[in-house]
Amino acid sequence: MTNSELIAAARTSKAWPFEEARKIAKRYPQGRPDGQPVLFETGYGPSGLPHIGTFQEVLRTTLVRRAYEALTGGAPTRLVAFSDDMDGLRKVPDNIPNRALLEAHLGKPLSRIPDPFGKFESFAHHNNAMLREFLDRFGFDYEFVSASDRYNSGAFDDALKNVLRNYGAIMDVMLPTLRAERAATYSPVLPVSPTSGAVLQEPIEVVDAEAGIIRFMDDGQSIEQSILGGQAKLQWKVDWAMRWVALGVDYEMCGKDLTDSLTQSGKIARILGGQRPEGLIYELFLDERGEKISKSKGNGLTIEEWLRYGSAESLGFYLFREPKSAKQLHVGIIPRAVDEYWQFREKIPQQPLDQQLGNPVWHLLRATGNADDDGHGDALPVTYGLLLNLVGVLGPHASHAQVWSYLGNYIHDPDPADHPALNALIDAALAYNRDFVAPTLKRRAPDANEAAALAALDEELAATSDDATAEELQTMIYEIGKDPHYGFESLRDWFRALYETLLGAPQGPRMGSFIALYGIANTRKLIADALEG
Repeated sequence: MTNSELIAAARTSKAWPFEEARKIAKRYPQGRPDGQPVLFETGYGPSGLPHIGTFQEVLRTTLVRRAYEALTGGAPTRLVAFSDDMDGLRKVPDNIPNRALLEAHLGKPLSRIPDPFGKFESFAHHNNAMLREFLDRFGFDYEFVSASDRYNSGAFDDALKNVLRNYGAIMDVMLPTLRAERAATYSPVLPVSPTSGAVLQEPIEVVDAEAGIIRFMDDGQSIEQSILGGQAKLQWKVDWAMRWVALGVDYEMCGKDLTDSLTQSGKIARILGGQRPEGLIYELFLDERGEKISKSKGNGLTIEEWLRYGSAESLGFYLFREPKSAKQLHVGIIPRAVDEYWQFREKIPQQPLDQQLGNPVWHLLRATGNADDDGHGDALPVTYGLLLNLVGVLGPHASHAQVWSYLGNYIHDPDPADHPALNALIDAALAYNRDFVAPTLKRRAPDANEAAALAALDEELAATSDDATAEELQTMIYEIGKDPHYGFESLRDWFRALYETLLGAPQGPRMGSFIALYGIANTRKLIADALEG
């Protein structure tokens, strides 16, 4: 594949990262005219620990960034992960220790509150460190930028003066969007109290825009104070617009819940002499009941939970698909995401270029710095679904080594070092089975025609060589199910009977593959137990 071939294919690809990249390319066909990198930004509010929402935004933005680089033949880009750590703490999160410590500092900027974990100089510094560790774990290429550093160092001072110069025009944008009660006290600028250190929600009067001086009430006292050097921060929508202009942000996506904010911040950016970045509005996550994910409800799924039961690649794959559609986010989706990731990965070497660009894994490999990985030699010899069926039969106390002993039936000369992805998934499957599958498994006794069919299968297996292939075993099972003697209305009924009587579940794997993996002798014992029960 040549660079010109890639550019030509990228110009017509229907994959959403290329559709987003073409928006940026309308502004900058070959990169920014000033020679500076095109700037992509993601935002993070460190009032809580990093979560899947943080991951998905960095991942999806990186996908667009890499697509833009491919589309332009390598125009320079940057990705900034911005932490809004000057925000005042409004509520103490439920999942942290030493809650009383934080409660004593409510209202203060997150970077000026002690770390309840006792490891860093502030709560924000702790969460920022977690964010960076979190992003580094996935191999993202990014630059970390802290709001506190920018405000405190004076890097935002000129931008803050610009807000004061345009105070009236900004109020004209914001006031019509607010309820009367809120409008009466609204201010685009939030001063930091010189006495309490809290971020104040008080109306202000601009005293001297060029000097950055404002007047406001603080605990009954009229205060004149500079907003420069970390003595104030901006209200959210104004802050977002100021940041776009001050940093020169060219692309930033956001959730559907920020649609109105995006509109108003875009108007404010124009007032400040800049423009709203290009971006994607993505749909939000839902739980297994179709309800919105809420941190306070705890009905979401954490990164740690996904990685306990699946893989980082499968999470990326799941988040790649259809960002403009709401997604359910619960443990039940993990096994399918794992297997679909590998199905798409194995397709890459055989696909023509235009199909590769529509393959989620092509994009994911580039997002994590593996653009030279074309998928050759990569395959998962046992699907995650089949692995789960195996450990389901072995029981909740099965061990890693025990699973590998059965994989020897299926993989020639098995060595965990030769199959690192599969080796990692074994622990995930054991955990998933122990926590979610084993408590639900319940084998039922076969009825008369099912028992006759199982006995016939046992007889066939007894006469079958141990090295029979999965396809040969599958054909054998098909023939029994199609035999009118056993009275199955369809093969589906026969397979359901196999799953429910042998595995204890309403659905399952290709039985030929399962028998090849579990072993003929072990399968015959399952059949014997079913017939005796």
